[in-house]
Amino acid sequence: MRKFLWVGLLVILLPFLALSCQPAGPSLPADTAGAVKIDTPPQIDGTIDSVWSKTKPITINVSGGANLPNGTSAVELRAVYTADTIYFLAQWQDATQSVRRSPWEKQADGSWKKLKDPNDKGGDNNVYYEDKMAFIWNINDSIAGFNTQGCMVTCHAGEAGKAFGNKYTANAGETGDIWHWKSIRTGTVGQIDDQYVDNTRYDAQKSPEAGRKSDPKTGGGYLDNQTDDKKLPKYALADNKPAPSYWILDNEKVAFDDSKYTAGNEVPGIIVAPFTGDRGDLTAKSAYKDGKYTLEWSRKLQTGSQYDVQFSDLTKTYYFGVSVFDNAQVRHAWSSGVNKLVFVQ
Repeated sequence: MRKFLWVGLLVILLPFLALSCQPAGPSLPADTAGAVKIDTPPQIDGTIDSVWSKTKPITINVSGGANLPNGTSAVELRAVYTADTIYFLAQWQDATQSVRRSPWEKQADGSWKKLKDPNDKGGDNNVYYEDKMAFIWNINDSIAGFNTQGCMVTCHAGEAGKAFGNKYTANAGETGDIWHWKSIRTGTVGQIDDQYVDNTRYDAQKSPEAGRKSDPKTGGGYLDNQTDDKKLPKYALADNKPAPSYWILDNEKVAFDDSKYTAGNEVPGIIVAPFTGDRGDLTAKSAYKDGKYTLEWSRKLQTGSQYDVQFSDLTKTYYFGVSVFDNAQVRHAWSSGVNKLVFVQ
């Protein structure tokens, strides 16, 4: 009788034992993510499908960021791919989900005030902002020093124009692909902002963002919700409902009606719509739970754009850097050194 019980128990457990014994990707250096070939892609929904168990995560430590505990966090990254698309899964700790990106607040005297970091002297908001995460890839290995030193070769602190310097490459022809997930401006419409960096130097009038630029778009995007004189919100949520939410979908915006609000009510400070064209190449979905972000995203292996890294050679190593922003406009935590992506055939 005991023998039959053991056999029955083994039959029940076999599927679970087989799953636990499946290989979780190849053994690679600690700084190298191995993208594993799969047949059925994961759903881009911010939840972890079983397909992700086929590959091992790497942990990328980041430091130096505002608002994070001791300025640090760690990004756990996985990658898989199909015949034409690559998929990523990233998770990182962030104790607070930041959604109040510079909303408008009605004052006791009836006026409206756009909430800002009181210490922000221009482009350095660390109070009323959003959580973000970014990757920079070396396009065609063009950026000198990137493959050994990482994305820090594009950062230039202490320069005129901005408190935290500028981002640009050293020479003409050196270009990096920036994937910039912005939880409110692009995450709410299921995208990562597709940008790039080149060798343009800072100029207050001609190039205030120095070498950091956006891929071309044919439509969509985000813009501040304000009247031309910047004294009032221009649009509102449906039925002029006060925030939350703290963003307005462009196709759902309604005219702002001041009479619908009382002192202390807030109106979103940003209007959002999905990018179309080159800038909308990256599809993404996130979830936030128990102090942790889970972000899934995908992109075609080859987009054909000069502003994108092209994963055209699956025998090649691709180099990247990672940054995490905790309710910070510019004071991000960054990965020291360089990380690598390889494709497992």
